[in-house]
Amino acid sequence: MPKRKTPALPTSPQAKLSGVIKTVRDMMRKDAGLNGDIDRIPQLAWLLFLKAFDGLEERRAIVEGAGFRPAIGEPYRWRDWAADRVDGRTGDALVEFVNNELLTYLRGLTGAGADDPRDVLAAVFKETFNRMLSGYLLRDVLNKIDEVNFASSDDIHTMAHLYESMLREMRDAAGDSGEFYTPRPVIRFMVEQIHPILGERILDPACGTGGFLVETLEHLRPTLGSVEDVRALEGDLRGIEKKPLPYLLGMMNLLLHEVQQPHIVRANALARPVTEIRKADRVDVVLTNPPFGGEEEKGIQANFPEATRTAETAWLFLQLVQRMLDRGGRCAVVVPNGVLFSGGVGAKIKERLLTECNLHTVVRLPQGVFAPYTTIPTNILFFDKVGRTKELWFYELPAPEGRKGYAKTRPLRFEEFAPCQSWWGGRNRRGRKETERAWRIPIVDIETDDYNLDRRNPNAATDLSHRPPVELLTELIETEEEIMRILCEIEGELAK
Repeated sequence: MPKRKTPALPTSPQAKLSGVIKTVRDMMRKDAGLNGDIDRIPQLAWLLFLKAFDGLEERRAIVEGAGFRPAIGEPYRWRDWAADRVDGRTGDALVEFVNNELLTYLRGLTGAGADDPRDVLAAVFKETFNRMLSGYLLRDVLNKIDEVNFASSDDIHTMAHLYESMLREMRDAAGDSGEFYTPRPVIRFMVEQIHPILGERILDPACGTGGFLVETLEHLRPTLGSVEDVRALEGDLRGIEKKPLPYLLGMMNLLLHEVQQPHIVRANALARPVTEIRKADRVDVVLTNPPFGGEEEKGIQANFPEATRTAETAWLFLQLVQRMLDRGGRCAVVVPNGVLFSGGVGAKIKERLLTECNLHTVVRLPQGVFAPYTTIPTNILFFDKVGRTKELWFYELPAPEGRKGYAKTRPLRFEEFAPCQSWWGGRNRRGRKETERAWRIPIVDIETDDYNLDRRNPNAATDLSHRPPVELLTELIETEEEIMRILCEIEGELAK
């Protein structure tokens, strides 16, 4: 009796799209114009974007009917130039069309009014270029991408999530560029604790690829009751990004999350004197992970009060976000450990922050949360612009059990924030208690200590009493080996 064949299981949209992306990236490795993922991922991103955008346009045509006017006209729609497998352009003719006609057309689009997607497309493609040299490989890539259907909302969301995973890889490929991909669990925690509400103006002044804006959008989606609510929210989500590539990727990210008119400005948020920030410019919520460890030129430093001028970007952004908040506004910002303990100019900046705002919570993150981009310990500052700080709560997020910290292959999970969220005390932060992980410091103690915020946890059990002997012995051996290595290097230098 013949053996019955097991019916093939249906492939999920995410699995199919993941397979397509892997195949396409393998194809792109053969093209001489693409040097590593730093070139391949942006190239793949804008091609996938045009395919997905064509699916969005097809959906809009069905919904809007006779009144629909496409943002991209013939013959520049994906279905016109990329989807024709048989008679479509290939080779040099394809490369020439893309470089000299398609991208030129997209850059030159002009909208007919507010919220016109043509303006967005023009901004997105202003600094987008085709880096593939082989028109034959490009045709193979187009044919493979065209296998994916983006006609439904579920397909678009699948693309958006995979797109974000590519953005993460893009940051990995960027190496030491100083731009740290903010892990999604950290973003989600910050958004949930700040709890933006519909009608509030929300800003990320260093928005990169748009992670905080997208998470805020997803956080507020269940509260949207009408098309007017959707449009209002899109107008209230605002970002600023200095560098062209993150700006491009951020715009695409929001468009793929069905924001028809992303309000991201390509600019340096620090380039404007803080004294010129008007009430109309201020916002209700700031959520951000600004770059730190970088330096700004003297012209940018001059935009800040003379007493608090510094080249360090973390300090400049901390001053900016405080000024950008409207009265009653609230902020969550990631900062390196240096912000907590630095004196001098740093102490003056913290003094102003604690005088004008209620810095109510500092969440101290474990080592490696931002691995592999940096091993610098980081913290999240939560403050409201409601007047002077009276006491400051600290919460120390523990490292994963049995490990010193996190790594790229074993990252932080959102569930690990659950004890902190339970302790938080709701929107009004009521009922907080000191625990092994939480403690509070009166403002007078901070003022008399030159505004040092690098406070040890007084409630934590000592390391020696709670760590296993084997772990302590291993660490002691590693320390001794490191000491011997340094001594040998010194001996070698002295012998020269």
